[in-house]
Amino acid sequence: MTETVRAAWLDGVNPVTKLVLAVLLSVPLFASIDVVSALVAIGVQFLCLPLTGLRLGTVLKRLLPIAIFAPIAGISMLLYAEPEGRIYWTFGFATISEGSIALAIAVSLRVIALGLPTILLFGGTDPTQLADALSQVAKLPSRFVLGILAGTRMLGLFLDDWRTMGLARRARGVGDSGALRRFFSMAFVLLVFAVRRGSKLALAMEARGFGSGIPRTWSRPSRLHPRDGIAVLGGVAIMALALAAAVFAGTFRFVWS
Repeated sequence: MTETVRAAWLDGVNPVTKLVLAVLLSVPLFASIDVVSALVAIGVQFLCLPLTGLRLGTVLKRLLPIAIFAPIAGISMLLYAEPEGRIYWTFGFATISEGSIALAIAVSLRVIALGLPTILLFGGTDPTQLADALSQVAKLPSRFVLGILAGTRMLGLFLDDWRTMGLARRARGVGDSGALRRFFSMAFVLLVFAVRRGSKLALAMEARGFGSGIPRTWSRPSRLHPRDGIAVLGGVAIMALALAAAVFAGTFRFVWS
């Protein structure tokens, strides 16, 4: 589901450019594992929030699952990274030291820094506009693009199905206990719904000629504009600032070193 609160500067950026921006704002972060570059990247991206048209509360709500699971990525670094500095705890192959703690924090922040651009860039992007751009600008096969569009449109139905199943089970008096068992039971039912709906959708799309190899026409043109170039330059500037801050702070740590 998408949410566009108000007209924003980013609305005029082509969705393919947003994909390029998502790569620019994530891949360079793999060059170093440090706290400073991740914090600077996160901070500057939040400063760009007015350009997206999304509210801060909406972004934080969507970022919450990533923030909850981000520490899991740092656990392996916390326990099994090469010990550096003071040793706080050791058991077998697991060792917690000053270096492993700093590395675990850096990895956790990096996970958030990698997920935030996707939320900011695509939080208000219409799936139909994305499909138009992928076909006309990125020149991807129309059959592949239309499959992506159909699958994206189904996500909202899955959420509605999950909510409806929960209300129905509660109305029958079977939804107030056994949260874990209820979750797996509803997940299995949702999986069955998804398979059935996907099969029907595939047959319907084939019947309407969406699977043919004939070149398709598009009712909405998708083009690149000067604003797309400005957006790309802005993404490069954000990453350059984040990595430069780590270098000047002396925390830049090349991933292979």
